[in-house]
Amino acid sequence: MTVKITGIGSYIPELKVTNTDFESHTFLNEDGSLINSANDIIIEKFKGITGIEERRYATPDLVASDIAFLASQKAIENANIDPETLDYIIFAHNFGDVRHGAIQSDILPSLATRVKHKLQIKNPRCVAFDILFGCPGWIEGVLQANAYIKSGMAKRCLVIGAETLSRVVDAHDRDSMIYSDGAGASIIEASENDSEGILSHESATFAYEEANYLFFGNSFNKDLDPDVRYIKMYGRKIYEFALSNVPLAMKSCLEKSGVAINDVKKILIHQANEKMDEAIINRFYKLYGKTAPEGIMPMSINFLGNSSVATVPTLYDLLIHGKIENQELHKGDVVIFASVGAGMNVNAFVYRY
Repeated sequence: MTVKITGIGSYIPELKVTNTDFESHTFLNEDGSLINSANDIIIEKFKGITGIEERRYATPDLVASDIAFLASQKAIENANIDPETLDYIIFAHNFGDVRHGAIQSDILPSLATRVKHKLQIKNPRCVAFDILFGCPGWIEGVLQANAYIKSGMAKRCLVIGAETLSRVVDAHDRDSMIYSDGAGASIIEASENDSEGILSHESATFAYEEANYLFFGNSFNKDLDPDVRYIKMYGRKIYEFALSNVPLAMKSCLEKSGVAINDVKKILIHQANEKMDEAIINRFYKLYGKTAPEGIMPMSINFLGNSSVATVPTLYDLLIHGKIENQELHKGDVVIFASVGAGMNVNAFVYRY
């Protein structure tokens, strides 16, 4: 028995924010001083590094659990299942429901419970809970569902990744341009076909020195309330960490699967930063003495930004529904899913479509 994704759905928010929308921002250094560059130069350098031209923000009336519900409806419809048959709802996020204009996160009840309520599931044995695992949260949720199903604890799970990062960014930090909002959801079930589904997986937490590479910190604007915190990161350290650890995790995962490197058709990696993702893939293929094949890595970051836990399931949804230009997936293709993020966490799984 293997475990496979039988349904996928995503919610891409309606509000489109382009790089030019940041031209009127006041960007500051960490010490509160004005950055000594014009905004158009800052934005041009940002695009060159990240590949981001635009991103999506949730409209003010929606929170993370709302957009997760909308993505979940699509996944349930795609899988053609009765939601009452779900054994688990696993919701990966990092900041809970943050209402527009608010400064406080709301996670009571859990976001998974909120989605279950919105889906109007009556079955009390459908267990709903949240996980906090940084950007790799959706993949980790899939791995938990895989374990539940293989152990006999479950037959069918709903795994969600949703976030509204636009509500927790510091408008005076140029890194704020990276982040976006979105939701992806998946139905995970057992398959009697051992040649498809999840073939192997890898997961790790590096916390000895790396725990605080992503953290909650004060605004760079020293005139703002010091008790209000925003998402912050040490970008260079994250870049170096990712290049050192993600390719090795992917290689270990691939070796466990028994699949040859030449048989990998696509790599779906967390949409964090275009140059970083390209460097990770190039480093991964160098471990095999090879060059990364053209088109191996579909990308959505240029038009969707970095929506944390939502990037990988959204990318998969777009890919299999033919919504990424010059990219497609065929029955039997081998795909590597991989992510890196706050914790610092790294994970991956090898999947036969």
